[in-house]
Amino acid sequence: MSDAQQPTDDGGPGDDDFEPIQVFPEAEEMDLRPGADNCYKCSTCDTNCPVAEVDDEFPGPKFQGPEQWRLKRQDDHDIDDSVMKCSNCMRCDSACPSEVPLSQMHNTARAEYVEENMSKLSREYWRNRMLANYRRLAPLGSMFPRTTNFMMGLSATQWLGEKLLGITGQREFPEFATETFREWWTARGGAQVENADKRIAYFHGCYANYNTPEVAKALVRVYEHFGYEIMVPNQHCSGTPMFANGMLEDARRSAETNVRELAWALEDGADIIASCSSCSMSLRQEYPELFDFEGTEEVAANTWDAVEYLRVHEDLEGELEGTSVGDKFDDFAYHAPCHARNQGLDGQTVEVLDAIDGITAHDVGDSCSGISGTYGWKKENYETSMKIGSEMFEHMEDADATSGLTECPTCSMQMEHGTGYEITHTLEVLEAALVGPAEADGQ
Repeated sequence: MSDAQQPTDDGGPGDDDFEPIQVFPEAEEMDLRPGADNCYKCSTCDTNCPVAEVDDEFPGPKFQGPEQWRLKRQDDHDIDDSVMKCSNCMRCDSACPSEVPLSQMHNTARAEYVEENMSKLSREYWRNRMLANYRRLAPLGSMFPRTTNFMMGLSATQWLGEKLLGITGQREFPEFATETFREWWTARGGAQVENADKRIAYFHGCYANYNTPEVAKALVRVYEHFGYEIMVPNQHCSGTPMFANGMLEDARRSAETNVRELAWALEDGADIIASCSSCSMSLRQEYPELFDFEGTEEVAANTWDAVEYLRVHEDLEGELEGTSVGDKFDDFAYHAPCHARNQGLDGQTVEVLDAIDGITAHDVGDSCSGISGTYGWKKENYETSMKIGSEMFEHMEDADATSGLTECPTCSMQMEHGTGYEITHTLEVLEAALVGPAEADGQ
């Protein structure tokens, strides 16, 4: 059907002379009407939405995306407040048969709602801003990690967080590491391998730096095992929590820094590697959809998930064949994060770990964990988050395993919270199989 033949909202013939609504008037590339017109209301996105499945009041991604932009054509410029209930799992993107840019629509709708409809003095705004800008607060907590961990672990602190900020008191705050990854990296003297022909730039993200440096160290040791020279560029948050909370200008500032720094690494012959599936998703998809800095497309095109890159550029399974991890790990209940599924990476971990003797990763299905970054940390979303995750919890407990495995830090929080299992990152298993115990903490 040509554009001239497409029906308008009132059922009349299309008008070739329409003037597209600009979500942001100063940015022509942000016009989302063409994407809205590609939607033929099949509702596949709604049936794949984990929030809509458990919350009857949530209208679903079809309304949050194309329907809202159609309403804008009718001069109704108010964004519905239900857009803040979207968890940003982005499953609707991969579900849509017409390739409607649903998550792009959701991101811009949230940003417009926060800018125009949310009071900047409200508790919700400042709570969301704090959660979205974890990287701004984490350095403070990591200055005195033991004191911070003690204080944040108090029930009184959790109670105050819920009463004053609306952060659920049902969850335990993640602990800060006594040494950040970047501190460890500096102390060891940086890269231990020099190889101009095999060079990567590691985007470690906030959580691996401040909370789980063992994941970042595992990546370093595994990649050095394969002879890679590792660069650790200056970097800000990937922006994922900012997109999810409608803080698009915060995300823009972080993205500008990341694109600039990572583009320089590309010029030095490096490919970009991320150990967090949400970080790689942000660099690969959300940056080119929402921003047009110089180098954005190049950064997106050269960003890889850590395991994915080794599977493509090295004989990872062959290298793992016949290895073992001793008694360090047992069989795993594996959850593929939504942001890994959206990149087509959901089956790779099970296949890779199958080559290691003595352990098995049991895929616990395609259900969403429910936490979706900052979403499940908000008091009003906690029960919904746990309802979404209930299927995953059941599958984990039914699997022939006593520990969990995933590549997403917030999914790991939810998995541990819902089952009590200890959760491991895939890179830690690869490190144990390929490198063995670290010879020293400084290595």
